[in-house]
Amino acid sequence: MADSFSKKENFKKKAQKAKEKAQKREERKTSNNKGKSLDDMIMYVDANGQLTSTPPDRNNDEDFDINNIQLGAAPIEAEETIKTGIVTFFSEKGYGFITEDNSKENVFFHSNNCLELIKKGNKVSFEKEKSPKGFVAVNIKMVK
Repeated sequence: MADSFSKKENFKKKAQKAKEKAQKREERKTSNNKGKSLDDMIMYVDANGQLTSTPPDRNNDEDFDINNIQLGAAPIEAEETIKTGIVTFFSEKGYGFITEDNSKENVFFHSNNCLELIKKGNKVSFEKEKSPKGFVAVNIKMVK
């Protein structure tokens, strides 16, 4: 029994794809980059930040003081350590929030961090510390 026209066309397409695949494989074998020397693989960055294969001119380099080079993130500038605010919420369970005077930001606190007995509406001074859940007020004192 004879094959239909569409079966013959599909067979021709599969054969053509296999032929193209084999041709691409041969091209990759002939033009592979394996076995290059280290000098061929090194790239340099020029003064404009562009990649280039020519090494930089060492005669024009400025002298750098290695001690002034800083690695990692930029340091956080120390802001004023003692802040003031008003206790806007205080729970019977011992936690609450202080609203800062300068930034109007709410800062969480716990009664364990209070140096004196405080209540809602009191004006207090405190220090801010970073915690895993955000900023926390510590060393809380009443402002007279």
